[in-house]
Amino acid sequence: MNYGISVLFRFIPLLMALICFFFGGYIFGFGNDEARWVAGPVVFSLGVLCIALFATAATIIRQLIHTYNPVAKYLLPGMGYLFALGTMIWGIYLFSSPEPQNLFVPGHVICGVSLIAACISTAATSSTKFTLIPVNSHGTSDKINPNGFSATTETVLIGLTVLFSTVAWVWAIVLLSGSGGDHLVAGSVMAGLACICTSLIGLVASISRQIRNDYGEKDRKYWPRLVFFMGTICIVGGIVELLAAPVPVNTTGFILIGLGLVCFSISSKILLLAKVWRQEFKLANRIPLIPVMTALLALFLGAFLFEESTVDNAFFVPARVLIGLGGICFSLFSIVSILESGTSSK
Repeated sequence: MNYGISVLFRFIPLLMALICFFFGGYIFGFGNDEARWVAGPVVFSLGVLCIALFATAATIIRQLIHTYNPVAKYLLPGMGYLFALGTMIWGIYLFSSPEPQNLFVPGHVICGVSLIAACISTAATSSTKFTLIPVNSHGTSDKINPNGFSATTETVLIGLTVLFSTVAWVWAIVLLSGSGGDHLVAGSVMAGLACICTSLIGLVASISRQIRNDYGEKDRKYWPRLVFFMGTICIVGGIVELLAAPVPVNTTGFILIGLGLVCFSISSKILLLAKVWRQEFKLANRIPLIPVMTALLALFLGAFLFEESTVDNAFFVPARVLIGLGGICFSLFSIVSILESGTSSK
């Protein structure tokens, strides 16, 4: 990877973060209706995921271009965790604030976003020895690489994502068990966010196990399936929710479909790591097209909902949120392109 391309791949998630921050602030600042109070903070918080993805991208790229140092090793993942913590505090403040009830939904959703940011930051942490992946992949020994992670470190990294995912699922169940429309909306979206957290378990496990050189055929088979399953749950659940509820009551299904597209974007990274591990896969350089396609689908769907929101305000929130989710998918294109470059045998 040359320096110019490395700058581009690091710039993409930063650009998407700026778009989410400014777009979310614009939505929130220009108007005082309830829909803007929901969409604005949520879109703004999606920029935190792009910051965490930037930390992951920079962690890998600096190793590939030989500019990695101990400061970056701790600073980049630490930055992601710090943003995740700040987002969690912000979300708790919103849904516990003695303001009108319209802060309940964005507050809980933002807390879910912070859990995803923590999972992505764990992926950045697991990538601190990324250059060992091609070394182990091109070798023939099944012995544990002594330069890789210890068994304890690997367990902790995977365990952190499992913990964050469990918190998200429990949070979603508690919300869905509550009464009222706000609980249903917040709980449904939290369940979609929990699917993304669960998908990131597969990414962290794939990276850390390949670095330690204990990645096996079961990993190659089941981690991609897990992520495809999570994405399918989101999309099918979104469609069912749209068909089960009248449009003026609930359009949350569109957001679930967008979250499913994010899961499929994550699957491209796990699929790439599985396909190139100790074997040649001629279509490896085509896998980055998956997040490009999901980003376009999210943006096109958002554009249609933008048009519909001029007639029915119920479409206002999903239209704006889908634009932010499209930015997340495009940021993931940057990450999977970096992985393809770093694992390529060329």
